Amino acid sequence: MVQIHPSALSSGHRLSSYFAPSHSTSSSGTRISIARSLVLKMEQPVDGVKKLFASHSAKASSSLVCQSSLGAQEVSPRKDEWPVHGLSETVVGVLGGGQLGRMLCQAASQMAIKVITLDPLEHCPASAIAHNHVVGSFSDNVAIEEFAKRCGILTVEIEHVDADTLEKLEQRGVDCEPKASTIRIIQIDDLESANRAGELFGYPLMIKSKRLAYDGRGNAVAKSPEVLSSAVTALGGYERGLYVEKWAPFIKELAVIVARGRDGSILCYPVVETIHKDNICHIVKAPADVPWKVRKLATEVAREAVSSLEGAGVFAVELFLTEDGQILLNEVAPRPHNSGHHTIESCYTSQFEQHLRAVVGLPLGDPSMKTPAAIMYNMLGEDEGERGFQLAHQLIRRALSIPGAAVHWYDKPEMRKQRKMGHITIIGPSMGIVEARLNAMLTEESLESQTAVQPRVGIIMGSDSDLPVMKEAAKILNMFNVRIVSAHRTPDVMFKYAKSASERGVQIIIAGMIASLTPLPVIGVPVRASVMDGLDSLLSIVQMPRGVPVATVAVNNATNAGLLAVRMLGVADVDLQARMSQYQEGTRDEVVAKAEKLEQVGWESYSNS
Repeated sequence: MVQIHPSALSSGHRLSSYFAPSHSTSSSGTRISIARSLVLKMEQPVDGVKKLFASHSAKASSSLVCQSSLGAQEVSPRKDEWPVHGLSETVVGVLGGGQLGRMLCQAASQMAIKVITLDPLEHCPASAIAHNHVVGSFSDNVAIEEFAKRCGILTVEIEHVDADTLEKLEQRGVDCEPKASTIRIIQIDDLESANRAGELFGYPLMIKSKRLAYDGRGNAVAKSPEVLSSAVTALGGYERGLYVEKWAPFIKELAVIVARGRDGSILCYPVVETIHKDNICHIVKAPADVPWKVRKLATEVAREAVSSLEGAGVFAVELFLTEDGQILLNEVAPRPHNSGHHTIESCYTSQFEQHLRAVVGLPLGDPSMKTPAAIMYNMLGEDEGERGFQLAHQLIRRALSIPGAAVHWYDKPEMRKQRKMGHITIIGPSMGIVEARLNAMLTEESLESQTAVQPRVGIIMGSDSDLPVMKEAAKILNMFNVRIVSAHRTPDVMFKYAKSASERGVQIIIAGMIASLTPLPVIGVPVRASVMDGLDSLLSIVQMPRGVPVATVAVNNATNAGLLAVRMLGVADVDLQARMSQYQEGTRDEVVAKAEKLEQVGWESYSNS
């Protein structure tokens, strides 16, 4: 059944295109003619018509492009026939119109690149944003072939497409990115090959479906040879196309978004941690809280995996981190991915813009993060129907009260439990702060506290006798509206404080004794004691062993420690830079005023004033 959008009833302009089987009949008696160009037109105005075709032959072998026009009005040109004036003259066709296609279209609009989509649903998430949306199945070879005629480049937002059709199109000269060979995967064909895999890998054995396996669907675990057959049956049998994986005990799931240009250049996004709920991606943390050497290894594995595939675009490489520090390759998705949604807010180039750059042949963009930390939270359907929508909208309203939160609603017409309806990305100065904001959003607790300025400088004192000196640093920081947090230097508190400071958003520490415990910059303040006039304190700071750097200031000069902290923060804070310049001007004006007064009243009066 093919339907016309209600707005077509008051306009002669085509709104959507359809691939409809031939031999269709009109439910209203309206005559339908088939032109040589395979364009169907309504030859007389029909008031209130909502259904163009009532039925069609199940044996239809060809597909048509349908357009609606009213009366004698001239049919407007197709949108994909309009002149292209964007960064690229190439029209990008996307197989699939879900949330990934929607966000591809959003990125394309910013670069004035025309993207058209093919999806079975008329009101799929991408339909309202795409330059042109075609209704048809992306698993239908005839529909794909007709769709490809409109595109300069054909890409995918879902890999569950007919690889044979893509291969045929490539042989005819259609530019498919990624290549059909990348869409294909190794299969197991029968029980004998499954048993061989079990003997090779051992048990448990993970069995996955080649197609329509995502968000936990299409997976089965065979814990022994005796249950292999039942696991295969649960997935629809060998004819569905299955492959196997060795069972991998892991402590964390990681992911790397990798972009490859048409020239073969490769760029990798920061490694992220993915947290799943009921086998569905629930939370993504960027960057992943793993040692640097693990990040480096994960990036190398991801780069090597994508280098072995064909085609340009964005690839999502899913990885396992084992307890002994190994990185195991899990899956590669040849398209933008849920683990990369955070890049819209957290990186200089989002994965969606990057995919378009890559397939079109534009220079790849900077994949690095522009914020210290980000969390992506998937909004999964909590209930069916209207109740589910109400719960989702309540969460969105809470998110709008969270600093650094951005809401992405996919506008899916139907709500189902565990369905991905949207996502929320929260960015902030540290992972600890971002996690606190996420918790506040989910629990409705302490929402007001999240709007407070977070501590950026920590001051650690050996005892309260240091306070008369260290308070001068606090005064300076307060003057610049830099919030501070302080602690006494008892060994256990000092150790915990230093280890957790960066997670809580602290960026600089004023105290010399913990430099070996934190990656943060440390400023030491020599405090004058009852003997040696503070020289012992100064020497203990400047004689730190190689590899443990500590900045320092003059004895008892905590004022300069505070000013140095402000200048260090000002490297990435233009507001603090401006305030520091104003402070310097004020200090200079104060010196000039004192000089003028000394000259006017003389040194005797000046010294007595």
